[in-house]
Amino acid sequence: MKIKTSVPERVFDVVNVTIVILIMLACVYPIWYVLVGSLSSGPRAPRAYLWPINFTLFTYRQIFARRALGMSFFISVSRTVTGTFLCVFFTSMLAYLLTQQKMLLRKVIYRYFLVTMYVSSGLIPWFITMQAYGLQNNFLLYIVPGTISVWNLILVKTFIESLPASMEESAQLDGAGFFTCYIRIILPLIKPIIATITVFTAVSQWNTWYDNYLLVTNANLQTLQLILYNFLNQAQAMATQMKAAGSQGGAIVPTVTAQGVQNCMVIISIIPIMLVYPFAQKYFTTGIMLGAVKG
Repeated sequence: MKIKTSVPERVFDVVNVTIVILIMLACVYPIWYVLVGSLSSGPRAPRAYLWPINFTLFTYRQIFARRALGMSFFISVSRTVTGTFLCVFFTSMLAYLLTQQKMLLRKVIYRYFLVTMYVSSGLIPWFITMQAYGLQNNFLLYIVPGTISVWNLILVKTFIESLPASMEESAQLDGAGFFTCYIRIILPLIKPIIATITVFTAVSQWNTWYDNYLLVTNANLQTLQLILYNFLNQAQAMATQMKAAGSQGGAIVPTVTAQGVQNCMVIISIIPIMLVYPFAQKYFTTGIMLGAVKG
């Protein structure tokens, strides 16, 4: 049965759809512009707004030919996968522990974690602490400091408190202990919020480069983000080197510009993490909304 709508309602729908489309274009177009720029060459490349001008993959080939990029990509992937798994596992387990009413000083410990969100010791004490723990030039620098996330802790704890307590009580009556309840009862029920904090943590792990910049001098431990940061700062010099390397032997190579190199760096850095979102999208909205029901 077709429902009739009035003229004002149809106008309202058209305006809403138009606004949503404009917002979508405003979000997507910057990425499209950078992608088009990375695939363009020649003096007119900066004017490529909708499609590539003098399409080429030369800059990408030159970037991926650098040995440092492959190792840094492996380090970044290892950091993201390992750091995300451990952070999600231990944060969710701690959140479940803090929901136990019989835990001694439960509220005091929880408030202590909350204070760390507002009070920071600063860069120098952090640097000295990392050195004291032997994390300088150590892969564990990327893993250990981020094992617990207070923001994710709040989301998971709130989500768990919204679950019916009867299921956990039934499992405990059947002899299930803390870890059994956590693994077999709680984890399957909190998949939406787990997917949400997984996305948050993975994006943070992938994009972080400052700890690498301050504490890692070993070239074999540098992350992709730091390598790309250095490349961005040296874009003009890299463009000149690429053109010189490509023209060896008398071959004609596309014109490589600093902006083209920068565009390639941006695309290389954002594509991997964008692939994470489709797998967690169906849980994302539900998880973040239910995790924020209680204050």
